[in-house]
Amino acid sequence: MLKILIAEDDRELRQLFSHVLVKNGYTVTGVSNGQEALDAMETDYFDLIISDIMMPVMDGYELVRSLREAGDNIPVLMITAKDAFDDMRHGFQSGTDDYMVKPVNINEMVLRVKALLRRAQMINERRQTIGNTVMEYDSLTVTDCFGTQYLPQKEFMLLYKMASYPGRIFTRQQLMDEIWGYETESDTHTVDVHIGRLRDRFRENPDFKIVTMRGVGYKVVKL
Repeated sequence: MLKILIAEDDRELRQLFSHVLVKNGYTVTGVSNGQEALDAMETDYFDLIISDIMMPVMDGYELVRSLREAGDNIPVLMITAKDAFDDMRHGFQSGTDDYMVKPVNINEMVLRVKALLRRAQMINERRQTIGNTVMEYDSLTVTDCFGTQYLPQKEFMLLYKMASYPGRIFTRQQLMDEIWGYETESDTHTVDVHIGRLRDRFRENPDFKIVTMRGVGYKVVKL
């Protein structure tokens, strides 16, 4: 049974989320801040985290940043009262996978949880599918209606990373750190060059496109 960790300092809201998720077949653990979430993860395994942003001791941004810096790619759904674009951008830049604004539609939350878990499973299987386009991690190939292409490693990893989270914004620095590594001497212009090559390769692809978020970074969106 899939296990979900809820980090939310509002006790009633935490209980509501737990009740709904348990009814949908998940095992749920609730904590009241980011530090308690990290502590819980030291003693148990979880498949997904639902986290508020504004919490005492350690907020949601810091929680997600701590996880990503430690190399933990567990899916995170951020739920918050903040709805400004800058707050949403901060959430995605810290490494969150999806974002909902309070008041939360419970049924929508369950659908988003299912989508995040399904996406994580595909990543673990080392294959990503968008429409009829299939990306095979082990062979570095992308197959679509035009045939199969073998991609250079960095290009493939860049596309695969963004395609694993359609709609999620990745900053240039995030992509540099994850694909080229923290110790690379290359600058973020390298990302722009590779994005340009990917756009040329898949300009006619009917399943996805790479979108530039001016001043922020890039994202893959489904067509």
